[in-house]
Amino acid sequence: MAHQSLYRIHRPATFADVVGQEQVTKPLEEAAKEKKIAHAYLFAGSRGLGKTSVARIFASAIGCTERDLYEVDAASNNSVEDIRALTEGVYTLPFSSPYKVYILDEVHMLSKSAWNAFLKTLEEPPAHAVFILATTELEKVPETVQSRCQVFEFKKPTRAVLAKMTAAVAKKEGYTLAPDAAELIAMLGDGSYRDALSVLQKVLIQDENEKSPSRAVPREISRTWVEQWTGAPRQEQVHALIHALAAGERGKALEAIEKAAKADADMKLFLELVLEALRATLLIRYALPTLSVGTPTQGVGAELRASLQSELGADEFSALEKFATSTSLGASKQGITHATMLAFLTAAERIRYAPIPALPLELAVLELFPEE
Repeated sequence: MAHQSLYRIHRPATFADVVGQEQVTKPLEEAAKEKKIAHAYLFAGSRGLGKTSVARIFASAIGCTERDLYEVDAASNNSVEDIRALTEGVYTLPFSSPYKVYILDEVHMLSKSAWNAFLKTLEEPPAHAVFILATTELEKVPETVQSRCQVFEFKKPTRAVLAKMTAAVAKKEGYTLAPDAAELIAMLGDGSYRDALSVLQKVLIQDENEKSPSRAVPREISRTWVEQWTGAPRQEQVHALIHALAAGERGKALEAIEKAAKADADMKLFLELVLEALRATLLIRYALPTLSVGTPTQGVGAELRASLQSELGADEFSALEKFATSTSLGASKQGITHATMLAFLTAAERIRYAPIPALPLELAVLELFPEE
């Protein structure tokens, strides 16, 4: 595999290539077609969402060539002198384009004096100048600047969008991602296209030593392979805890947490996977056509069941269905209920501050099952 990052290789080149940001790309594409170009735009959103990629696409759409495109890292060029040097060049005519486009990334890092120096140019720019400011912290951009820009907010992609994008890139690279493998990579990407592709690249890395065929990347990538190369908690570790909770076995639940911790699992990610499995188990429970615990749900079953099967994959759905069924058929102990979810949601709040990462999960179990 090439050493260039997947994010660079598969960087979107047109508006049609941009995934999950239609609220930004559609009005920009329309503005370019209608030649209704504003002099300043402000792109806001967390890292890895494609702000600079969309800025470059928009610049190309309005006829700006590479010679008239200027990208500035405002984090390292944030002084008043840097901004004065930039604004002095704004007034010269473009080389070969109708516009000179300036992309200022991490613009919230500009100093107060730099903002003051930039504001006059932003208020009275030459007709050929277009500024595209990008920031991960919109609240740090002065109101006087925001009011002079068209503001576009980039949203984090859903897990489904990230998984689909990751699978598509893997296919272009010659691999097939199992649905649960794509889902795990999307989770590890944490709402960032760039981070998800970085995880994918780590998964696809091949050992250049041809004497180690056991480490050659398989053409079909399984969830187990992703777990192996990313250090993500293994699915069986999550299932062991869910099984113990469904059976109401406090000791085995604590043992499952301890084993995950001793395996050096990222306990925050482990907890996130547990929460997702608990949610799915409860949804499967209420999607079943007949239940002996609680009031049977009517009309929900078929559609929700099909949706969950698609989301989870056949193997994971089958495994969680067993936990849901054992709970719904009236286990003698508490099993998995909404109280289970609440206990582990509380653990998710506590884990950020816990000196021992496993402790919030252990407390959740003890609160659910105070006595054997």
